[in-house]
Amino acid sequence: MKNFKKILYTGGVVASLLMFNSCESDITSLNEDPKHPSSVPSGNMLATSMYQGFYYMYTGSVNFNNYRFFTQQWTETIYTQETNYNLITRNQPRNHFRRMYVYTLAPLEQAKKDLPSEINADPQVVDNKWATLEIASVFTWENIVDTFGNVPYKEALQAESIKSPKYDDAKTIYLDLISRLDVAIAKIHSTKEGYPEDLVYGGDMTKWIKLANSIKLRLAINLADVDPSTSKTVAESAIASGVLASTSDSYSLKFDGNTFTNPLFDDLVASGRNDYIPSNVMVNPMNTKSDPRRAAYFTQVGGIYKGGTYGTSNSFANNSHVNPTFLTGNAAANLFSYTEVLFLKAEAAQRGYSVGGGTAASLYADAITASMLENGLSTSDATTYIAANPYNATNWKQSIGYEGWIAMWNNPFAAWNFTRRLDNPVLTAPPSSYIGGIPYRMPYSDQEYVTNNANVSAAASAIGGDKATTKLFWDIN
Repeated sequence: MKNFKKILYTGGVVASLLMFNSCESDITSLNEDPKHPSSVPSGNMLATSMYQGFYYMYTGSVNFNNYRFFTQQWTETIYTQETNYNLITRNQPRNHFRRMYVYTLAPLEQAKKDLPSEINADPQVVDNKWATLEIASVFTWENIVDTFGNVPYKEALQAESIKSPKYDDAKTIYLDLISRLDVAIAKIHSTKEGYPEDLVYGGDMTKWIKLANSIKLRLAINLADVDPSTSKTVAESAIASGVLASTSDSYSLKFDGNTFTNPLFDDLVASGRNDYIPSNVMVNPMNTKSDPRRAAYFTQVGGIYKGGTYGTSNSFANNSHVNPTFLTGNAAANLFSYTEVLFLKAEAAQRGYSVGGGTAASLYADAITASMLENGLSTSDATTYIAANPYNATNWKQSIGYEGWIAMWNNPFAAWNFTRRLDNPVLTAPPSSYIGGIPYRMPYSDQEYVTNNANVSAAASAIGGDKATTKLFWDIN
């Protein structure tokens, strides 16, 4: 953990420099490339980016992504604007936009520029380091595109020459991200190491290959309804090349618990506030199914699991809470799990893709079992639960959508993808929704309309309106 602190201290300085001039504008200043200390190694840039990306994709704070409300897995106690999708008062779109571009992507881009000038004895290790930076970048880009839709991409992060970057078509970005992953995978020398500063895999390039293929698989499955041919080709290629194959492969960062704490600890413990509780939208169906994961996810109140009513004020004392195991300062944030990959493979199998063995039903069972084991339960628990809740091939979107959403309890961005793509479980608008429905995307940053008005306005028109209820290009069924 001492190494974690040492690496991230330097990286934190870099992030601060990147952010210095971004308070008064958005993507224009996100593009700005202030001079960085030449002594900062690219590995520290990687560590900074990983820390920031994990923290702000995973956070439960009402000031940032709000994924845990978009999926209705959490609700609020006193304040209810965020659970009713008020995305204006706290400027969540602006804040998430900045965090992903400035704190997460910009250090990776700077690291790619600096890497060739660093002293590296082995060119194959340099290849591995470049591939690591590229895969981490693609992972971030996917989050940005699947949060906003069309976004600045080709012209982003080029402040020296482009102050007002154009927005690219989201599907075009998707296809480019897939190509970038193919190039990165081909460049990896799996018998050699990567970055020692790699906070997740410690430079193990075999795991980066699996992550890259898993990102390809997720992109492919999201494309299934809008471009089935590409979806099938890319998914089959990813699976054949090797995706996450065990829990130990998951893209998960364990915080040090001292200087760098898990964001849920910051949100629910260190804050000294009691603002968030599990939602009845999630707790009630789990009660109906006697889901054994309740004990792993929630505390009991009065001997039962009780979720707060979504979108209204609730008593903190009279409802279940998030299980304290998720709230320790050094708890891990898992942004891409083996469990998720199994659900994606189950969906691929159901759609008729070649998945290298297993049926949709068997992979569905494997995914639920992985979720149970991941949460400290037993194979026996999983077997009993699956017998009571078997795979329904006739209504497979309900089976995979619901169980994926349940399993992704602590990875709300992934859960949001399941609910949007499969329209299951069916989420309904809270009583006082500010957007007149439920969110399928996050609106663009308000500052974009100040600093990059022509381009963001064109993007808003291209996607059918800059509204939270506008669906992404791949969400057509």
